[in-house]
Amino acid sequence: MKKLLSIVLALALLCLCGIAAAETLNVAYMPNYGSLWAIETAIHQGYLAEEGLEVNLVEFADGPTIIAAMESGSIDIGYIGQGAHKLCINGRATIFALSHVSNGDALIGGKGITTVEDLKGKKVAYSSGSSSEDILVNSLTKYGMTMDDIQAYDMDASAIVTAMLSGGVDACATWSPNSLKILEEMPDATKLTDNMTFADTSVSLASWICMPKYAETNRDTLVRFTRALFKGMDYAADDHYDEVSTWVSAQTATDYDSVYNQRGDAEWLTGKEVAEGAADGTVEGYYRLQRDTFVANGAVEKDPVPEVSEYVMLDLMVEAGK
Repeated sequence: MKKLLSIVLALALLCLCGIAAAETLNVAYMPNYGSLWAIETAIHQGYLAEEGLEVNLVEFADGPTIIAAMESGSIDIGYIGQGAHKLCINGRATIFALSHVSNGDALIGGKGITTVEDLKGKKVAYSSGSSSEDILVNSLTKYGMTMDDIQAYDMDASAIVTAMLSGGVDACATWSPNSLKILEEMPDATKLTDNMTFADTSVSLASWICMPKYAETNRDTLVRFTRALFKGMDYAADDHYDEVSTWVSAQTATDYDSVYNQRGDAEWLTGKEVAEGAADGTVEGYYRLQRDTFVANGAVEKDPVPEVSEYVMLDLMVEAGK
């Protein structure tokens, strides 16, 4: 009885002192620098703790799988690369924060394949629904080709690396760090295209997302999470690649050099830049260009095509930046 009374008194004291238990979020990520650069910084610099948040990081292979996990209820918040944004446009998820402008995707040809046109009739590995498929389709389209002109093999990310290195396929479309690994271990491989190849007509974005219903009922949590994330971005983008790579390496259980080599995979935006860009229309312009590219490729199912503001919480980014 005395023990129970002590527990009750302790809890009452905590409440009187205004101390509340931290809110824990299940957060999905992919094992690369781009996915973790901001969140790992927010964790290690204490920015999430300042907002009364703790995170349970859960690894996934790609964005579509993360969205499926969110739909099942096992994940609260997730990170996605370019390809999965089409699912947000189609109403399956809501974007609440821009992470960065990516250049981590690549179409790579094996021995003897030095141009996109050389892919005709060749075996090409890719991951459907992801940024891998996007860069493959964009590359083929740029040179007047379609998926019917190649032998397309749909694989998960790790299988693509194995197939490429073993010679099971002639070419592949994938993202960093897999693209870096292939180019490093295959001296006769050629990078045919990357995101910057299409910089004049498209943009490759990485974002933080949640379910539409979660966004409606947990806005305060999302604002606090994004505020911490923005602080992490401010710190990480300020030439702290070495420190951030150490944290990402530990989380992904990969060697430091492999992670550090990914520091050139994107334009690492600060939280201040994202918040100001959300206020002045720059960020909306990024997402509009992205949406229009998906529409042109036939990836948007909704009719009429939704406005960016219907699936991107620009106002939340502005609020979090204040």
